[in-house]
Amino acid sequence: MRSKKTPARIAFFLLVGTVVVSVAAGAEYVRPPPGRVILTENSQAPSHPQQVHVSLVGANHMRVSWVTDAKHGHSVVDYGRASGNYTSSATGDHTSYRYFLYSSGKIHHVTIGPLDPDTVYYYRCGMVGDEFVLKTPPAALPIELAVAGDLGQTEWTASTLAHVSKTDYDVLLVPGDLAYADTQQPLWDTFGRFVQKHASRRPWMVTEGNHEVEAGMALPGSPSPFVAYTSRWRMPHEESGSPSALYYSFDAAGGAVHVVMLGSYAGFNSTSEQYGWLARDLARVDRRATPWLVVLLHAPWYNTNAAHAGEGEAMRKAMEKLLYEARVDVVFSGHVHAYERFTRVYNNEANPCGPVYITIGDGGNREGLAFNFQKNHKLARLSLMREASFGHGRLSVVNATTALWAWHRNDDADSTIRDQLWLETLAANAACRQANPADDSLSDEL
Repeated sequence: MRSKKTPARIAFFLLVGTVVVSVAAGAEYVRPPPGRVILTENSQAPSHPQQVHVSLVGANHMRVSWVTDAKHGHSVVDYGRASGNYTSSATGDHTSYRYFLYSSGKIHHVTIGPLDPDTVYYYRCGMVGDEFVLKTPPAALPIELAVAGDLGQTEWTASTLAHVSKTDYDVLLVPGDLAYADTQQPLWDTFGRFVQKHASRRPWMVTEGNHEVEAGMALPGSPSPFVAYTSRWRMPHEESGSPSALYYSFDAAGGAVHVVMLGSYAGFNSTSEQYGWLARDLARVDRRATPWLVVLLHAPWYNTNAAHAGEGEAMRKAMEKLLYEARVDVVFSGHVHAYERFTRVYNNEANPCGPVYITIGDGGNREGLAFNFQKNHKLARLSLMREASFGHGRLSVVNATTALWAWHRNDDADSTIRDQLWLETLAANAACRQANPADDSLSDEL
């Protein structure tokens, strides 16, 4: 740890009663309690790279990020297609931050490439330490996008990530709430080490949640909000024309899928920078070349759980029309610690040209699961599947018209599929193209 002090090994136990949730006729599911928080210590030398994770940068580059306790570590990545044979090298930059009495390690970011698609690369960080292995995503469909929100670093998080990695995938999408550090900065370090096994092998694309805000007191010299998150998890906002590290977009599968990562905790009204950027970003998407549009954000716009009721409503009112007119296919959110899938919706009504809204904030967080679904909620008629259990999802985009969504419940040794849906892209829906004649990109040539 940067403070040279071992963090107190406090086991976080949230004592909750067992609740039986009916999930299907003749079936009952026992909601599990929260898991024990796992504090992953650093047993390596100060110069040894740790907390290694990778992310996408443009069409054929990836960013490798890591931390060293030593201040003199090199921001260099050596890489190649064979183990120990590093035929290429790239240099980057580094940063650090202070949070009151805490001083971070040296946080390195290096962009490597150009890389070939769907290819395994071996790499080493800082010219020392362990060899890591990553695989680049494919340059065309099909592509497998895993989704897991509200992770934390508990026994259930470990189960979620083990289930995610049990079957191959190309990119992991995280709709906010990563470390659950909540101003306890050493927890960012333990989280980075906790997820390194997974995040060093496949690109993780994340957006911020409320647990990333970590706003300091309103005093001169106090930490800025999001300083830990933006320093450690650098996403390609500049490459997507975004003025803020809190929202960005990127393409996958050679541009067949466009993913927009929105910021629930950045300005979002019609005069905000995020609103203007989103409008421009969506306007640039040509649905003939990019048949799939996916959006992630943290606080759900549609939610029938008593937890966080209405917290995404202001953002929905401000931005929902932009997503609807662009014919976004699916919107993923977190925040509510449960799984819920809605039908296609626009403005609180079923609409065949609206996105499918999915809440998936059940990655394993220490706060446990939210299970108080309101049967008489005004949106209950639009909610097709709800369950309070830990899990993850997979969006398998098969081709230019069809994708398969599956939500996997964590069941200890097994990962059980509890919800599954075939999706047709709205770009291929003639009725939706005709319903929005102002969108010239939704051509009948599709």
